Order: sequence, then C-alpha cells, then structure tokens
Amino acid sequence: MTSYRTAAVGALLGALPCLFTALAAQPAHAHGAPTDPVSRTFACSPEGGGAARSAACRAARAANGPEAADWDNLRIAGVAGRDRERVPDGKLCSGGLEAYRGLDLARADWPSTRLSAGADLTLTYRSTIPHAGTFELYLTKQGYDPARPLKWSDLEAKPFATAEDPALVDDAYRIKATLPAGRTGRQLLYTIWRNTSTPDTYYSCSDVVLGAGARSSEAPSSEAAAVPSRAAASPSRVATPPSRDASAASRAASATSTASATSEEDDGGSTPALLAGGASVLVLGAGVAATVRRRRPNR
Repeated sequence: MTSYRTAAVGALLGALPCLFTALAAQPAHAHGAPTDPVSRTFACSPEGGGAARSAACRAARAANGPEAADWDNLRIAGVAGRDRERVPDGKLCSGGLEAYRGLDLARADWPSTRLSAGADLTLTYRSTIPHAGTFELYLTKQGYDPARPLKWSDLEAKPFATAEDPALVDDAYRIKATLPAGRTGRQLLYTIWRNTSTPDTYYSCSDVVLGAGARSSEAPSSEAAAVPSRAAASPSRVATPPSRDASAASRAASATSTASATSEEDDGGSTPALLAGGASVLVLGAGVAATVRRRRPNR
C-alpha cells in the first residue's frame, strides 16, 4: 500500500511540469492605452486620479462607460486595417463597443493635456505584455468641434506619425513624433495600435489643448504636474499615471483581470480554467503527500 501511494504521489508531481507548460502556452493578449497625453479610458479609470471625478468622466460612466478593470481593453479582433468599415462615425473613441459608448460623448470638458503645435511629442502608451505591432497617430484638423461627435473626416487621411514594433520599457511604449503645425485650441489625438502578434486592434482618444509656441519634448509639460511628485496641477485638467512603486499592486491586479478578458474572437476563458486546475493539482498533491507521511509504518 505504501509503494502504491508513493507511486501515486510521484505520478502527480511528475504531471505538474506538463500542466505549467500548458499554462505558459496559452496565447497572451496585449492590453494598453495612452497615459500621456492622457486618454479618455485612462483618465476615467480608477487610476485617473482627480480626472476620474471630472464631469465628463462621470457622464461617461453614467452612459455605460468602461468597468474598473477594463480601461486598457478597448480592442476589436479581426479588423485587419479596415478601421473605417468596422468603426462607425461618431463612435471612434469607443471603437463601436457598447461597453465604452460613454467615451463617445461630444463635449468640450474631457480631461486634456496641454501641448504645443509643431513641437516634439513622446506618447506614452502603457501596456503589460510586449507585442509586435504598429502604432498610428492621427490629429484632428483645424476647425474640429469637440461638441460634435467625432467622425473619420475630422482626422487627417494619413497618420502624422507611425512606429513599428517599439520596445516595451518599464511597462510602456514610448512613441516619439512631431505634432503638426497649424493647430490651435482643443484638438483630439487619435491612436490606433494594430497588433500583429494578436488579432486585435486598439483605439484611443486623447484630448489635447494646443498652444502656438513649440516646446521641446525634454521640457516639462503641464500634464506632468499631476505626477505625485508634482501634484500642483488641476486634477480635472490632466491625469498622469502614478509612480511605478505606488501603482505596482494596481498594475498587478489589472494584469490579472485583463489576462482573462477576451475579444470577439478570443478563446473564451480557457486560461482561468487551467489556472484553477493547476491550483487544484497543487492542493491535491500536498494532501496526498501528507497522507503518505501520516500512514507510513513506524520502524
């Protein structure tokens, strides 16, 4: 009987590497959104600070805005570059997804970032898992009216900047570009991230207020004042991600939550089931081992 139990324990423990290999083999889905210039999804999330309490964000949530864990999960599968076919006019900020329809509200008081037309820009796009893909940055044309629903015709036909397969450093992609000149006042920076290692395309709206003077990307910007070390900025104007140390637990919780989120063509939640199975195997293995020790005959 003792040898039988020992063999059972050995077989169980021997199966664990196979289980963990299967877990690691599950497809990893990227998640992300711009945090600087702040996107509507991030500003209105629990990590958005004072911006999340703004009138625009409250209205977005009342209109069925994103849930707490989903601010970085605004994506559509299988678009394959056909953005203007898949995403209707008036729904560019939500990607046409019902869960994010509050982001399409036409209003001029969304949390925004102050920039300068013609100046250097570094767009910070937070993500947790490195993925291959191309970023495209569009800016609204002069004459854009934020009080009207955003249409594709409000954007230039071609992006003013692109970046292919940038490196993910400190949980963020950083896209360097130069803003178009000839824009003033409230505009909208529209970001498209086309994954090539997943079937997903991400859409993001960042509200900006452009001044006439150019500034270097190295110069401190007004939105940086919302970082904890520079907390003097108005929280309703801009939201910037918290420091890495202060938000580590939040990022871990977000990564755990978003890892199980699926797009229209995802695998339907097989990863959580495998994780639960792995935990059960570990508990069972510990119980069997304890039983063997208790029933081992005295010598």
